[in-house]
Amino acid sequence: MTPAAAVHTLFPGFPPIAPGHVHRWGGAAIAVARRSGLHREPLLSPAERRVVRALSARRQAEWAAGRLLAKQVVREFLSVRADEVEVLPRADGSPGVLVGGGPVPGLHVSISHTAGHVAAALAPEPVGVDLCATDSAAAVLRVAGHVLSPAEVSLIGTDRPDALAGAWALKEAAVKADRSGIFGAAARGVEILGLRPPVLGGRRRAMVWQAGDAVLALVLAQPAAPPRLP
Repeated sequence: MTPAAAVHTLFPGFPPIAPGHVHRWGGAAIAVARRSGLHREPLLSPAERRVVRALSARRQAEWAAGRLLAKQVVREFLSVRADEVEVLPRADGSPGVLVGGGPVPGLHVSISHTAGHVAAALAPEPVGVDLCATDSAAAVLRVAGHVLSPAEVSLIGTDRPDALAGAWALKEAAVKADRSGIFGAAARGVEILGLRPPVLGGRRRAMVWQAGDAVLALVLAQPAAPPRLP
């Protein structure tokens, strides 16, 4: 039996995640929703609206949907009022959480989109979340050499769109948690040791779900231990 055939036989698919609810996993809070089902409540703050207006028309709806869902997760995670929460770009462009106009120390946020879905995650440790549509499997194969090692390709196989989407989502969620980029050495440095359940190398914990026509990955990257004093 070839590795791909073995994956097709043995890989049972990812567990589903219910959209529209805030779920807890490993100390993190995560939610996924259909973009068409997100209501603009709570409304974006004046600062968030200024960011939206500076974006292209194509990006405006995507950016707003991600922040609206992230704000929903923050409200439930911290038990604060809707009008207290903002999700604004930090100096490096990644999203940051503010409550009452000030940053929340030790709280990390990550946001991801596909054409039909949006996801957001919060955690007290570095976190990355990524959505990959299962119909993107062919595109994943085309760039597999940039992000997957031969051993990972053998493990994942090439005949399961959900497995390929899951592998890509895991890699991208991991480099988001690490605050690095998906292409180049960073993604190859994230080793996939298992897919269901997901197991990654390094100080990382991961989970993968099926979210409609997309696969959703959550990665928690524990901060490096401080150096010991001599």
